[in-house]
Amino acid sequence: MSFAHLHVHTEYSLLDGLSNISKLVATAKAMGMPAVAITDHGTMFGVKEFYDAAKKIDIKPIIGVEAYMAARGMTDRDSKLDKKSSHLLLLAKNDVGYRNLLKITSAAQMEGFYYRPRIDHEFLAEHAEGLICTTGCMSAEIPRALLRE
Repeated sequence: MSFAHLHVHTEYSLLDGLSNISKLVATAKAMGMPAVAITDHGTMFGVKEFYDAAKKIDIKPIIGVEAYMAARGMTDRDSKLDKKSSHLLLLAKNDVGYRNLLKITSAAQMEGFYYRPRIDHEFLAEHAEGLICTTGCMSAEIPRALLRE
């Protein structure tokens, strides 16, 4: 039975990631994993390095991002309402998904940045084709809602 990590932060997830990309893919290969993902927080800065390193040793690179979801709209910036964001894990399942991840992360940086690069549900819905979405972590909307109950 094969296994692949789908939620991995690299050194490009500032203050949260530790994995060096070359060591990450080498370790995944050594452990017999057919694939590994990188899902850095709000950025895809490490994607080229990751893709090249994975292809070099014949391991499938899965490209993703852990997106920050705005509490309201991605351009809202009220310090009392919009400072806290939730997380959502997005994985590209094909080239269309990869292109949508690029659009999402670019818009998050250019239009939605407020403490963090954010998007909202409306923007995500417009760019959801080719993406796989999971709750990601305890900072995602579903786990937070369950913890409030």
